[in-house]
Amino acid sequence: VEQSQRRIPVQYAKRVVGRRTYGGSTTYLPIRINMANVIPVIFASSILMLPQMLSTFGDPTSGWVQWINRYLHTSAPLYFVFFGVLIFAFAFFYTSITFNTEEVADNMKRYGGFIPGIRAGRPTAEYLKYVSSRMTWVGATYLTVIAMIPVIVFSQMGIMGGGFGGTSIIILVGVGLQTVKDINSQLQQRHYDGFLR
Repeated sequence: VEQSQRRIPVQYAKRVVGRRTYGGSTTYLPIRINMANVIPVIFASSILMLPQMLSTFGDPTSGWVQWINRYLHTSAPLYFVFFGVLIFAFAFFYTSITFNTEEVADNMKRYGGFIPGIRAGRPTAEYLKYVSSRMTWVGATYLTVIAMIPVIVFSQMGIMGGGFGGTSIIILVGVGLQTVKDINSQLQQRHYDGFLR
């Protein structure tokens, strides 16, 4: 899922400048399923830590401190609900900030690029927004499930703050994939047959 992407074909029109011809190529615009990576999980856990931190400054007999300690501790069902909803919402929020569809559409139009069957400009931005929002639904669901499984399992096992969470899994997989990609690019650059040969 970390490497999955939707490739939107982009064609560039030919331009003749002097005696040279530019463009006329076909490429693609990759839209990843998990564009936000682990940022939504970090945002959600940080926001849910804030009430717990504020409750340490309050009077332990106060009603709001007791409510936070009862319902927003890391093994409470309400905490799981808030955690999942915040991860899902932040995935959409962060993707909408980092992938500006109008800017991408303007850049494509400026350099003579277009998506086959879709007019350049505003229709391209709307199409990219439609595709990225559909991809973000899948990515946000994936991210929520991966982040929630360790939290729920550690809670049911009675382990407070297990050191191996969903964020750790995603980071480990991402680093492993990037390492393999870097090794393969070095091997191709030097024309070796394989890593062990």
